[in-house]
Amino acid sequence: MAAAGAPDGMEEPGMDTEAETVATEAPARPLNCMEAEAAAGAAAAAAEDSCDARGSLQPAPAQPPGDPVAQASVSNGEDAGGGAGRELVDLKIIWNKTKHDVRVPLDSTGSELKQKIHSITGLPPAMQKVMYKGLVPEDKTLREIKVTSGAKIMVVGSTINDVLAVNTPKDAAQQDAKAEENKKEPLCRQKQHRKVLDKGKPEDVMPSLKGAQERLPTVPLSGMYNKSGGKVRLTFKLEQDQLWIGTKERTEKLPMGSIKNVVSEPIEGHEDYHMMAFQLGPTEASYYWVYWVPTQYVDAIKDTVLGKWQYF
Repeated sequence: MAAAGAPDGMEEPGMDTEAETVATEAPARPLNCMEAEAAAGAAAAAAEDSCDARGSLQPAPAQPPGDPVAQASVSNGEDAGGGAGRELVDLKIIWNKTKHDVRVPLDSTGSELKQKIHSITGLPPAMQKVMYKGLVPEDKTLREIKVTSGAKIMVVGSTINDVLAVNTPKDAAQQDAKAEENKKEPLCRQKQHRKVLDKGKPEDVMPSLKGAQERLPTVPLSGMYNKSGGKVRLTFKLEQDQLWIGTKERTEKLPMGSIKNVVSEPIEGHEDYHMMAFQLGPTEASYYWVYWVPTQYVDAIKDTVLGKWQYF
């Protein structure tokens, strides 16, 4: 008797599943070495791609508020375009009795500092004298000249408007005053000088060369009178930067930087000799007069005494 089963032509449910299970459980053929290595590489690549995919889906961390990187592009308003990432220094710019607080990069050059001063004061760079322990060089940086935070920078100069404010009437007045001065009586005719000049030339006066200019001799200039009519000699101590004025009684050793001015005038009737004064104080009362100076040494004396200290 035939066993009960499915009708002919029909498959019994579950037969395919069992066949697949049997096929799956069938022992696989062993892989050789090259096939094993290829399979391992493919598995590793697949795992790496899966990790990258998961990582790309993670949101980027939020930038903390106040993070300097987020604010690096924000200017402080004073050094736009050049201050980011550079060391800054605070300065006090003093010009025309007014102080200006500024902040500039420590590696700015003197030329760049002048541009900054121009933007604050309107003073053209070409008309600025910028001083910090002396004149600030245009080609050196503030770091190189050792500028520190809080340093005071002194500025001297005039704006274009100040220059244009100089008017013609003032110049005319100065010219009139100069013309009036030229009308004054020559010094050699004034009573205070006449009493010395009337004594005549000293017997040991040095020879003169009219119309010539010579350098100072290596020996003292002697054979001259002072205001009291006594003999005087001039010794130029260049190595000590001094002028020695010697008389019979004493020798005055004067630093050349202390002499404010030197004036001279030819002696009338003896134009190959001059009377000369050294200004030792703020007024004409401080003049030290010397008479019968050979004319060929006059310019050399002025250049030696005033060369470094004369202000224009």
